[in-house]
Amino acid sequence: MMLNLLVLSVTLFIGLFSGLAQATVLQRPISLDTGNGELFGSLLLPKSDTPVPVVLIISGSGPTDRDGNNPEGGRNDSLKRLAWLLARHDIASVRYDKRGVAASLAATPDERNLSVEAYVADAVAWSRKLAADPRMGPVILLGHSEGALIASLAAPQANAAGVISLSGSARPIDQLLRQQLASRLPAPLMLRSNELLDSLKAGRPDANVPPALQVIFRPSVQPYLISLFRQDPAQAFAALKVPALIIQGSHDIQVSVDDARQLKAAKPDAELALVEGMNHVLRIVPKDVKQQLASYKDPNRPLAAELGTRIPAFIRSIATR
Repeated sequence: MMLNLLVLSVTLFIGLFSGLAQATVLQRPISLDTGNGELFGSLLLPKSDTPVPVVLIISGSGPTDRDGNNPEGGRNDSLKRLAWLLARHDIASVRYDKRGVAASLAATPDERNLSVEAYVADAVAWSRKLAADPRMGPVILLGHSEGALIASLAAPQANAAGVISLSGSARPIDQLLRQQLASRLPAPLMLRSNELLDSLKAGRPDANVPPALQVIFRPSVQPYLISLFRQDPAQAFAALKVPALIIQGSHDIQVSVDDARQLKAAKPDAELALVEGMNHVLRIVPKDVKQQLASYKDPNRPLAAELGTRIPAFIRSIATR
C-alpha cells in the first residue's frame, strides 16, 4: 500500500512538474505581412530574462504545412514535434505555412504564381522580423527536405547565424525526382516523365501530361517546378559563410545518405550527423515500405532521439560564439 502511495505521489509530482514546464513556454500565433499577402505561423518562446536563439523552421515540398503535414501524405506532426523539442532546450522557434498552403493559402491562391524566389523572399522577411524582436537572439534557419534548399538560398540575405539542412537533397530536384520515380513507374510512364522533366529543366512548360502523372506535373504547378529545377542545392549550400549542420537519416526513402555526403563535400566545414534508422519524417523506422508509409501518418511516434542532442548542441555553439 505504501509503495502504491509512493508511486502515486511521484506520478503526481512528475505531472505537476511537466505542467509547470509547459507553462514556461509561450505558445502564440504569429503572422507576417509580406506586402503581397499575409503568412501565418506558430511561435514557441521559452521564458527567459535574456534573448534566446530562435529557429525559423521551413517545411518541405508541395502543400506541406507548418507542422510537417501534407494532405496527400498524411499527418505526422514532424515539424510541430521538432519545435517542441527545441522549446524544451530553451530555443525559440517559428514554423509557418508557406504562401499558397493551409492558413497562408490566400497569399498566393493560384499555384501558377508560386516560385522558389517567392519562398526565399518570405523566409528572408520572417528572419528579419525575428531579428528585430528584442526577445530573440541569433536566428538560425532550419529547412526540412525542399525547405533545406530555401534555407540555404535565404540565409545570406537574412543574415542568418547558421543553417540546418534536415533531410535535404544535394542534387538538383529534377535529378532527385528521376530517381524517386524510376522505382515506382512502369516503363511507358517513366519515359513520359523523363520527357516532362527534360522540358521543364529547359524552362519549357508541357501541357501534355498523362492522368497518372498529373499529381506531379499538372500544368498549374509547372511554373514552380521550372523555378525549382533552376536551383543547385549543393552550390547554394557551398556558398554559405555561416556554420551549418547537415542531418540525414539512413532509412530515408526520399533523400539519400549520399546527398548528405555531397553537401558535406560542398561545404567541408559543415557538421554532418548521419542518424541510423531515421526516415524522412524524422522517426526511427525499418526500411520496410509498409512501416515507412505508416510512419507518415502517425503523429504519436516519437522523433529520433539523436535530434534532441545534435540540433541543440549546434545551436548552443552558435549562441555562445
